[in-house]
Amino acid sequence: MTATLSDATSANADPADPASAVRPRVAALIVAAGRGRRFGTAVPKQYQALDGQAVLCHPMRAFLNHPRIDRVQVVIGADDQVLYDLATDGLAPRSGKLAPAVIGGAERQASVRLGLEALAAAGGIDLVLVHDAARPFVPAAMIDRVIDALGDAPAALPALPVTDTLKRAIDAAADGAALVAGTMARDGLWRAQTPQGARLDLLLAAHHAVAGRALTDDAAVMEAAGHAVRLVTGSETAFKITTADDFDRARQMLAASGGRPAATLLPATGTGFDVHGFGPGNHVWLCGVAVPHSHGLNGHSDADVALHALTDAVLGAIAADDIGRHFPPSDPRWKGASSDRFLVHALALMGAMGGRLVHCDVTIIGERPKIGPHRAAMRARLADLTGLPPTRIGVKATTTEKLGFTGRGEGLAAMASATVLLPEAGTGAIIWERTP
Repeated sequence: MTATLSDATSANADPADPASAVRPRVAALIVAAGRGRRFGTAVPKQYQALDGQAVLCHPMRAFLNHPRIDRVQVVIGADDQVLYDLATDGLAPRSGKLAPAVIGGAERQASVRLGLEALAAAGGIDLVLVHDAARPFVPAAMIDRVIDALGDAPAALPALPVTDTLKRAIDAAADGAALVAGTMARDGLWRAQTPQGARLDLLLAAHHAVAGRALTDDAAVMEAAGHAVRLVTGSETAFKITTADDFDRARQMLAASGGRPAATLLPATGTGFDVHGFGPGNHVWLCGVAVPHSHGLNGHSDADVALHALTDAVLGAIAADDIGRHFPPSDPRWKGASSDRFLVHALALMGAMGGRLVHCDVTIIGERPKIGPHRAAMRARLADLTGLPPTRIGVKATTTEKLGFTGRGEGLAAMASATVLLPEAGTGAIIWERTP
């Protein structure tokens, strides 16, 4: 016999609360462990700033503020605890709804399973709504529709019917462009969204049963386990941020929403300076580009003097101490490390605070190697790392007219500046004692 929702809720009934015997207890499980490689920036998109707060905070607020949600559980990446703590600093006191974050797995399916296991271990939850952190807008009415559908269905999925004509393509053109191979019928096709709801016990069992299979969402997991999934009406506003164009759409929606006023962003400027001496090698790393040279640069990491200076500039703009505090030279984890990791960490901290980089400038100081032939590649690499267009990235070089250690050809130095827009009422530097 199939278990009913009343069977599950009765087990969690609170004798002091008669309503608990009939109202299921609902948790929102927000999956935020992905790296968002298709988004086009090195910083995970869930920690990019959107209206003065990290993208992740938008769905978290929606669920924390919903009266039918009893617990919010977030699953984060293994390296993202510091980012998560900073982004969510002002959300924790929400009536005890927010559970400690859970570290996710290498794939989404593993992350969901780990989150479900945490909810099951804590107890007291009947239904779970699994939501993608990259969908910042979660209408309260859509949450209600999913919960209501679970009254007599084991799983529910918000979705929208496909209205565009669908074409199947093949890569057959000589120039690599796709060609249309046929038109597909769109009857009965729907676009799946989140949150996707299910009985917690059934969904967890289904995840265990299909472990190792590549399934794209939790509705597919339930389908594979033989459970019926009910469709409910989704919302055009519940789209997923996948590309930079999606991010622009989200900003435009917020600007036109007429809801709470957009956060006031104030400019902040940070500067950085770094020095490294020459040593054995046949190239130097500058702005993430390997530049051929008669020597390398000495350093605990890859000694990219330009990225070190720019990292310090970003950290300075958000008042987050210096690169040595976050990445101590004494720590063996950073021996030989690529310096782009340091810059990405600083940018992610900035995004978690609701900040946005709008301009950066790097000046490399030394007699050799010549920077001009590599300037375009350096700007392109910085654009990849920061998400800025090359027109907002300065890369310059100068000498000290044969004076000092750089003039004598003993090493290189770099200066950098970063201009950041930060929310006027941003959180303070509360977690800099931790390393990433």
